Amino acid sequence: MKKVSIFWFRRDLRLEDNHALFQALSESENVLPLFIFDKNILDKLENKADARVEFIHDQISKIHDDLSKKGSSLLVKHGDPERIYKELLQEYDIQSVHTNRDYEPYAKSRDEKVAKILNQNDISFHQYKDQLIFEPGEILNGSGEFYKVFTPFSKVWLSKFEPKKIEDYQPMHWRNLLQTDPIKLMTLEDIGFEKSDITIPSKTADEELIAHYDETRDFPAKEGTSRLGIHLRFGTISIRKLALKAKELNATYLNELIWREFYMMILAYNPQVVDKAFKPAYDQIPWRNNEEEFAAWCEGKTGYPIVDAGMRELNTTGYMHNRVRMVVASFLTKHLLIDWRWGEAYFAEKLLDYELASNNGGWQWAAGTGTDAQPYFRVFNPSSQQEKFDKNWKYIKKWIPEINSDKYPKPIVDHKFARQRAIDTYKSALNQ
Repeated sequence: MKKVSIFWFRRDLRLEDNHALFQALSESENVLPLFIFDKNILDKLENKADARVEFIHDQISKIHDDLSKKGSSLLVKHGDPERIYKELLQEYDIQSVHTNRDYEPYAKSRDEKVAKILNQNDISFHQYKDQLIFEPGEILNGSGEFYKVFTPFSKVWLSKFEPKKIEDYQPMHWRNLLQTDPIKLMTLEDIGFEKSDITIPSKTADEELIAHYDETRDFPAKEGTSRLGIHLRFGTISIRKLALKAKELNATYLNELIWREFYMMILAYNPQVVDKAFKPAYDQIPWRNNEEEFAAWCEGKTGYPIVDAGMRELNTTGYMHNRVRMVVASFLTKHLLIDWRWGEAYFAEKLLDYELASNNGGWQWAAGTGTDAQPYFRVFNPSSQQEKFDKNWKYIKKWIPEINSDKYPKPIVDHKFARQRAIDTYKSALNQ
């Protein structure tokens, strides 16, 4: 039996500036890189041409090729992580396992179960901070509690963010990789998926775009956002490098990265937000949940151009502009009084950059049910949002070619009526 230490890839699909990989190669010999296609996650995906799964497969293929050039290989498994680790114990004399920490409820539960199996066999399980600058527990208020409001959280975050102290975990000890003949990589079809026709945005951080982010980010017709969400989600870029770049170039862009960490902290301390309102009183709202209206929203046929353009962009590309995400989420929860969880689940299915904490936080913010959310009586007017951010209809015409014809539907609800209905419904539910 070969003696090995395992480095387990998850949301960190890169070889450079990878904290756990750095530690594994620094401390251990015969490091075996491992990736698991987790059936517990994949089996829930209905679309077998899911672009995110293809993206992951492409990334591990590149890692596999790079490791092969170093005389090593990437071991790829498909199944339940607990079962796979039990099988690996029969194949290898495992000395230790190194991985980067994940903060989502399922991931924490999975890691606890794997750690238990390893500990029962006297194998150490090491986890490291890698996908965040400050992880849950590092930014706390004067009472030692987590922040429920973003602004004070961001101020403390910025005061602690010292570029000189941000480490760069460049693995040096490649000789400590397990030397092995290349292991045959399983195909996308082997795990039950197929190729998608959706294009993945580049992972190159456009410095010029980031430098002007505060000026361009609200206008959906412009290429004003970085589109790096999927790369942050799966760790194909380093958050440390991106945050340092943002600190240098644009405070507004850095602020968006802080929002990401704020929502991860909220989720870590409040796992119940996955299916409940952060503010418990808001679970009393009697949602209308009209299925026909929900279908019209999903298909981009509500008769509100800015809403419909956003939904069509999402359905076609797996992306939706950030400003438009707020408008469509507000429209669903306020104008149609449809449960935010319905919208959140639809985004989770469609978004390339889907990340549980940010998606949940954004939807609860729009619905008024979350931490530091917009008040329930603030209801976006889609028409004024359109006038403000797509005045020349460039974005709308791109996604709704039939906009000025009789093929485009009439509005499914009147704004003034819907706004008042939403306010009355929330007020009544909260005053019970």
